[in-house]
Amino acid sequence: MTQQRKTAVVFAYHNVGVRCLKVLLAGGVDVLLVVTHEDNPEESIWFASVAALCFDEGIPCITPANAKGADLLARVAELQPDFLFSFYYRHMLPAGLLQVAPAYNMHGSLLPQFRGRAPVNWAVLAGAAQTGATLHKMTEKPDAGVIAAHTAVPILPDDTAFEVFGKVSVAAEQTLWSVLPALLAGNAPQIANDLTQGGYFGGRTPEDGRIDWTAPAHSVYNLHRAVAPPYPGAFTELNQVRYVIVRARLSRTLATDLPAGLQTSLPPGLTVVDNCILGVCGDGRMLAISVLTADGVAVTAAQLQTRLNAGTNTLKKENSK
Repeated sequence: MTQQRKTAVVFAYHNVGVRCLKVLLAGGVDVLLVVTHEDNPEESIWFASVAALCFDEGIPCITPANAKGADLLARVAELQPDFLFSFYYRHMLPAGLLQVAPAYNMHGSLLPQFRGRAPVNWAVLAGAAQTGATLHKMTEKPDAGVIAAHTAVPILPDDTAFEVFGKVSVAAEQTLWSVLPALLAGNAPQIANDLTQGGYFGGRTPEDGRIDWTAPAHSVYNLHRAVAPPYPGAFTELNQVRYVIVRARLSRTLATDLPAGLQTSLPPGLTVVDNCILGVCGDGRMLAISVLTADGVAVTAAQLQTRLNAGTNTLKKENSK
């Protein structure tokens, strides 16, 4: 006798949503409905589209404003799915939905580390050496349920959050693929999720990318890596112009290694030395900035030097009054 296929309602968005939805389909799961988001026109859409995948696969797909509506609950309950899955869906599923069927979420960290929002960005910002993807049972408390499976990936010293997210997307696919047969059979592992470890982290906004040049260089560099494009980028403002670091590396040269005359003229912040853009930090170390933009337009070292000189001359005039 042929075993009946398991059914699921899937809440999904982003690359992880696409990859994990493909795993369910490849694993023989009958996806009855997908709930996703409408793309925000003010957001840079650099990731794959769950809605497009659903169109290609002929899967019903809806984009409600949130997951709390009574209409959505009624529709999901009527479908009587065997499972609910959340793959990078941006809203918490309310208790009513969680009661419809066993629900599992794919989180972009090694739980219990970096629970909450933007886990990849926070891991890079913290200077973590590794992160990963974790499939866990959903509860009303976010990222708190027992763990079914997880896969670790390294964070190399110069990896940006974008690069790490690519690894996490693959880890999410591998994690779901490896545990899906046991999950469908009802005997998936139940690994303790020790909430005394790690912590919760909130969402991030573009303003969180503001650079404090008095901080140690490794902190400034981690901020750059955590929010480098396609994220909004680490930025600083000079003379009402916003400068965003697009690409940079920690410099092996210290500010104290420069000629004595230059050392005294290099306060923390952006500067130009030997036609190279540098970011001087509070501990005397520097970022070598290879790509810098000003209000969205690339700036050369010569252009930045001209702007810095103009700002210095303006300040001198104001101080002489």
